[in-house]
Amino acid sequence: MIDNHILAPVFIHLLTAIVQLIAWRKTVTQRFLSIGGTFLGLLIAIRLFTKVYNEGILTMNASNWDAPFGIVFVADTLSTTLVLLTSIAGFAVSIFSATGLSRQRMRYGYFPIFHFLLMGLNGAFLTGDIFNLYVWFEVIIISSFVLMTLGGRKAQLEGGVKYMAMNILASTFFLTGIGILYGITGTLNMADLALKIQLVQNQTLVGITSCFFIIGFGIKSAVFPLYFWLPSSYHTPPSAVAATFGGLLTKVGIYAMYRVFSLIFVPDEFTKDLLMGMAILTILTGAFGALIKTNIRRLFSYLIVCHIGFMIGGLAMFNKAALMGAVFYLIHDIMVKTNLFLIAGVIRQLGGTMDMTKLGGIYKEYPKISLLMALVLFSLVGIPPLSGFWPKIYLFQAAFEYNQYFYVAALIIGSFFTLYVIAKMWSEVFWKDPSSDEVIEDKFKPLPLFRKILLILPICILCSVTLFIGLNAEAVIQVTERIVNQMLDTRPYIEAVLGK
Repeated sequence: MIDNHILAPVFIHLLTAIVQLIAWRKTVTQRFLSIGGTFLGLLIAIRLFTKVYNEGILTMNASNWDAPFGIVFVADTLSTTLVLLTSIAGFAVSIFSATGLSRQRMRYGYFPIFHFLLMGLNGAFLTGDIFNLYVWFEVIIISSFVLMTLGGRKAQLEGGVKYMAMNILASTFFLTGIGILYGITGTLNMADLALKIQLVQNQTLVGITSCFFIIGFGIKSAVFPLYFWLPSSYHTPPSAVAATFGGLLTKVGIYAMYRVFSLIFVPDEFTKDLLMGMAILTILTGAFGALIKTNIRRLFSYLIVCHIGFMIGGLAMFNKAALMGAVFYLIHDIMVKTNLFLIAGVIRQLGGTMDMTKLGGIYKEYPKISLLMALVLFSLVGIPPLSGFWPKIYLFQAAFEYNQYFYVAALIIGSFFTLYVIAKMWSEVFWKDPSSDEVIEDKFKPLPLFRKILLILPICILCSVTLFIGLNAEAVIQVTERIVNQMLDTRPYIEAVLGK
């Protein structure tokens, strides 16, 4: 079904950013515009998700050029689910940014760039053209680089250089793969590619081309051995920026892998083995890296890497149970990882540092806030019946069914190490008494009530969504099952786009 409202999640953030550029120096106006824009974006995302869920896949042909000759946008259950999750995370981060970010950074253009980033994310999820997926990736990279270096501190610039260098490399592999695809098929429309790639006689070349996409998306997703840029850069920007990066940016790479390797390159045995090896090593390196970190955001960065391996492993097995576990974990991870970095920002505001060895006593001083944070941490670990528990059931089921015992071992190690580092963090930051001889130079004064509410409200919003995912797992499983069915049977997608 054709529906021109598919682009509304993109245009709402574009218009918000443009209006904010007009109010460049008016930081108060920009805050209200940002919160209002993300709230409208959330309402639009809810409407789009509901319509797709009830009516089926929607398409929109730009300038009324029929596919595959024109640019097409496609809203299926996977893309609209990610648009909805992005809108929830964006709304929460926007509220947090209103008071958790310095006014100086706001004057540098934080809010317009933030909305350009959300625009790029929604565009990447909704495009049905693989070259335009690359274009949206570039919008995301440019916006995120500006956000990462906003303020110009040495650590930010160093992290930004690493981030940009690796993403340029990823884009090079991605664009090279697109060029080869166009050369052997003569099309860039993903639905059309799904049909024509099967007719290519030289399937060895097709397999080599798929490796370019594995490398390109693997860098963006931070999988082993291409992950090192993430822990070196995600701890440098402000917590509001790190929350957007931690929750959403790596997930765009995961989404692209899911889309390309279910629609265009159906994984063969070599691809499955390659992805499984990368998944296992990603889990282990992320888990071991988190063990030795005392900086909270560095610890969370390594946990991002670790849990990316969970999702890649599900794609590697490429069966219904594995994909359901991977997609469910993707939904859970976006909410929890965004919230983790917001929690790190609140801890920084309350304690004045990110170093766990210098913190302590937060539970004694702020018991209610601490219990709220505990719910998020329990969800991350996967304590039943919270959101992190359910997808692991599907992943374990699929791994045992296909005798992937190394992956089972990696899942157990990754889950156990996550529990260990989170328990250690809780003990260091919340339970232990603060060291009396430890002087924190940038210790903040007690926060005003209104500012404290604006810092905690986003955490409450995301925690509520996380609790809904865990306590209403049946509803999430129904959505996940529909997504996986569309990944395994791509005929409805192709018919919606091409009409055949």
